[in-house]
Amino acid sequence: MLSTTTSGAVYGVCSHLIEVEVDVSSGLPCFQIVGLPGSEVREARERVKVALKNVGIKLPPVCININLSPADLPKNGTMFDLPVAVGILIALGQLAQESVQDTLLLGELGLSGELKPVKGVLPIVREAAKRGIKRCLLPQENAWEGALIPEMESVGMGDVKEAVDFLAGKIEKSGAGQEGAETLSRMLSGGTVSGQPDFAEINGQQGLKRAAEVAAAGFHNLLIIGAPGSGKTMLARRIPSILPPLSLEEGLEVSTIYSISGLLQSAASVKMTRPFLNPHHTITGRALVGGGRIPAPGVISLAHRGVLFLDELPEFKRETLDILRQPLEDKQVQIARSSGSYVYPADFMLVGAMNPCPCGFYPDRDRCRCTPYEVRRYLSRVSGPILDRMDICVEALPMRFAEIAAGGCGETSARVRERVMAARERQTARFAGTNLHFNADMGAGEVERFCALGEQEKAYMEKMFAAMQLSARAYHRILKVARTIADLDGSERIEETHLAEAICYRQSDRKFWN
Repeated sequence: MLSTTTSGAVYGVCSHLIEVEVDVSSGLPCFQIVGLPGSEVREARERVKVALKNVGIKLPPVCININLSPADLPKNGTMFDLPVAVGILIALGQLAQESVQDTLLLGELGLSGELKPVKGVLPIVREAAKRGIKRCLLPQENAWEGALIPEMESVGMGDVKEAVDFLAGKIEKSGAGQEGAETLSRMLSGGTVSGQPDFAEINGQQGLKRAAEVAAAGFHNLLIIGAPGSGKTMLARRIPSILPPLSLEEGLEVSTIYSISGLLQSAASVKMTRPFLNPHHTITGRALVGGGRIPAPGVISLAHRGVLFLDELPEFKRETLDILRQPLEDKQVQIARSSGSYVYPADFMLVGAMNPCPCGFYPDRDRCRCTPYEVRRYLSRVSGPILDRMDICVEALPMRFAEIAAGGCGETSARVRERVMAARERQTARFAGTNLHFNADMGAGEVERFCALGEQEKAYMEKMFAAMQLSARAYHRILKVARTIADLDGSERIEETHLAEAICYRQSDRKFWN
């Protein structure tokens, strides 16, 4: 007898529904799985047989053939255990085929029959809901994750016997909607920033805080250069508190990446605020962009829609930093393996902090003892192409005693965030009907369309282009930053003052690297 159940698999951040076809026939006893199964999927044979035996369901000596369709897609992971077990019981006549109609099955089986949690539930359930499936049976620990999708009834199961009895109609069980609905409600409300470090704790550094506000409003990459103790790291850690909240779609998009990575352990771990990742400078290139035998998202994908903060930027290996070139332009990273090509999103705001020299005090020659060669060698660890991709480069000046003694009396993150949100709303209206979210997302065509200059502003930029010997990329980035500054000022057109401020944010890199 032939049976079919529905499961799913994840490839990159895309998910596909997998039909688990089971055929049971007389003949020499066997149990084989085809359809490009990975080692974890092939091991399901032993797990399913022992799990069913230990819950009191004995399999007869028959020939069991299982096909995972479409057969040309590689299958990995342990989430096929439950659909395989249920498919066998349907093929044996112990369950009706109609019991799994419009039902998604996911779960790993322990030898005792218990259902263990699996990774990547959220993207699979989202895809199933798009395909018209109304119900999913998941391990108890994953039930809240399925309930994040309003169109889906998510039912959590403790073991395979409970799942079989539920499908047979012997027991009733309500969906796990409470926890998922509460989480979804919090995501719709824009999340929360309570408990985060506040901008009011930063004394002085008005120019630095203004640069951070502009960067947050347009989601621009930011590089902070300054002596040790000038507040570079302190400010960078407070940038998430002034960023616009994640929309519902963005929150589900980010949570999908964390689900694939196995980092979505409970409803409390659902991403309702923008991620902030701060990797150590010893990180490897593969950990940064992702990879492995079975590719997994790297740090830059975990920072998607959030902030990637690289402290002590020159201490990172130059080849590691140069890996960021393509993701910073394409907003995604592509990993090629023999099993296929995997694409992970990487639309993040890069914030870097660095000293101007090994001792940190250049160009103050009263304190700096580095030779010109040592300074050049230190700065050269940040390549020109990476530097060219930093929209805003600002210097953190040494703190004065009066500023330190004044205490935290500056603007709060909430007030700065109001201005950022107002600028964000202008960008939302401007980019309606496009795939753009922030000014930093604009390409050359969009810059020409949305950053048109008047005759006076064109003459000013022509003069600056020649004087600063700008590249085409640097020119477009100045226009994008100027567009953000105009949005913060509530101006519909880019004026010369906006261009002048944007150009000032390109002066610090010229000061040190030239």
